[in-house]
Amino acid sequence: MVPFTLGLLAGLLALPLPAAAVEITVSTTGGNKTNGHQYGFLHEDINNSGDGGLYAELIRNRAFQSSEGFPSNLSAWHALGGAGLSLQNLSIPLSDALKTSLRVATNASAGRVGFYNDGYWGMDVKVQKYTGSFWVKGAYEGEFIASLQSDLTNETFGSVEIKSSSVADQWTEHEFELTPEKNAPNSNNTFAITFDPAGAADGSLDFNLISLFPPTYKGRKNGMRIDIAETLEQLHPTLFRIPGGNMLEGLTLTSWWDWKNSIGPLKDRPGFSGVWAYPQTNGLGLLEYLQFAEDIGMELIVGVYSGMALNGDLVAEDALQPFIDDALDEIEFIRGPADSKWGAVRAELGHPEPFELNYVEVGNEDWLGGGDEGWSTYKEYRFPMFLKAINEAYPGIQVISSGSYYDGYDIPEPAAGDFHLYSTPDDLVSQFNKFDNITTPHVIGEMAAVLPNGDGEWTGVMMPFPWWGGAVGEAVSLLGYERNHDRIIGAAYFSADPAQTTKSTSWYVWELFAAHILTETLPATSDFDPLYYVAGRSDATNGYIFKAVVYNSTEGASVPVKVTFEGGDGGVVEAGATAELTVLTGPEDPYGINDPATGVNVVQTATTTVTAGSGGTFEFDLPNLSVAVLDTSPKTRWNRGMRRGS
Repeated sequence: MVPFTLGLLAGLLALPLPAAAVEITVSTTGGNKTNGHQYGFLHEDINNSGDGGLYAELIRNRAFQSSEGFPSNLSAWHALGGAGLSLQNLSIPLSDALKTSLRVATNASAGRVGFYNDGYWGMDVKVQKYTGSFWVKGAYEGEFIASLQSDLTNETFGSVEIKSSSVADQWTEHEFELTPEKNAPNSNNTFAITFDPAGAADGSLDFNLISLFPPTYKGRKNGMRIDIAETLEQLHPTLFRIPGGNMLEGLTLTSWWDWKNSIGPLKDRPGFSGVWAYPQTNGLGLLEYLQFAEDIGMELIVGVYSGMALNGDLVAEDALQPFIDDALDEIEFIRGPADSKWGAVRAELGHPEPFELNYVEVGNEDWLGGGDEGWSTYKEYRFPMFLKAINEAYPGIQVISSGSYYDGYDIPEPAAGDFHLYSTPDDLVSQFNKFDNITTPHVIGEMAAVLPNGDGEWTGVMMPFPWWGGAVGEAVSLLGYERNHDRIIGAAYFSADPAQTTKSTSWYVWELFAAHILTETLPATSDFDPLYYVAGRSDATNGYIFKAVVYNSTEGASVPVKVTFEGGDGGVVEAGATAELTVLTGPEDPYGINDPATGVNVVQTATTTVTAGSGGTFEFDLPNLSVAVLDTSPKTRWNRGMRRGS
């Protein structure tokens, strides 16, 4: 197949060519029954592992959890009213799972004291009911105030008083509802809890498991974000593969996803290190997955841990049985009757009726993460031991191997395979008849076009964004899977991460803004339209940063800009100071794109040095439809090890 180019494709579409008709006759008899499933998704598609994505919790680092590689810390937490914040491991912890708590030492000379949390890259605040809770230890008479406010202007959008039930020697939970009186203009918002220091008998209070939820999908407590969940629902998915392959495996043999740590009250969930460079709370646990699948109407493919970690470490044959037992316990929790051991636990958690579970996959990509040894042990003893045990206990369950017929695996009956493919559009088109002549059932666990045609073998360098030619290649492969639906259990979509690449017009904007991170946003006068902007400071450089966009200025005219920095920890910017101004502009046609087939870049980048005039004011003009960053310490930024494009 000749590698396509978008230019060639466009030419073919613009110039209709005569062609012989393709005559198709469809017979209404003699077909093959399907299993009723077509498409689904892998949980790791949805913002990695839930926290900060599908999971609706707004508070980041809500329980100060410690896990392998991620010690407890005060990330996202800040003091108010002169309070002193510290982490404590008390003799009476909130629970065995959550041993570290936040101590708030009061300042008697101040007014109310407390702390605030800046969430996952801010918080969306609307006039809607938020539900929250927090645990406190320490004698306190008075009221707590929970509030949502702007991080730019300190304007309070809504607050609520919560009467204290806190006592000296035990933890007490405080629940509340909070409805803001107005919508916030942006997501630069925080959540705060304050109290009157005069009411704190010992001069300090201890807090833990501080939580805030917006309305959730289907109104589920501890549930999912409505916007993401509804978008997934609109895909009409019928399969949901959980908990996500890499997360299931874990980085080491002691950091895999243990489902038993993800059920029950939140205070009894310890969290774990995760695999995406940030810790996981386990707030989005097994029961939440099951309820979400039930709410959307998806059937589950549940992955059980197979005794292999992403670092290649393996569980020996004589030590594998406890993991097999754990998998059987998980299946019983999901589909066992309410009078079974683990079915009773599920019933106690509010779901007495069993969930439907017909598919269980053992491990994830064991042919990849563990190398030759991992793959050989999977085929020799790990998968056969799991298969035998699950088949004997649950003969109706379809057990799925984490490898496929095409990974060089003669999959033992009655197991199925799992086929993963990330490739070029050409390669996906060539897969059209791949499953015509095999009898072993398969699930297409992950599939996407991520490489350009002509790339050949996998290089690890993916296309920057999903593109039309790739989507067409995927569609051809999906047709091939559907035409063999008597053997294909279903296909799960896994999209390439656009943040990993640098080719599209959007990337230049992301790169420019990401290269100039604000660690503190600063209040600024607001007179938006057509100029939209934000200002702040960087802890890494102690420099000031101004980011701006001009959108639809009057008659397309440039916008004169004057920026003065009047204070901050670094002091007033004085006359004669210099800053780097980087301006991105596009083609005359605003619908122009960076064509991934031709490599033409329609984004123009201009970098100049601007000198502050009288009063420390920077003056410059920004064209219509432009994006700009002014940075007073760009050289310091690069000298400290930050690199462009990171």
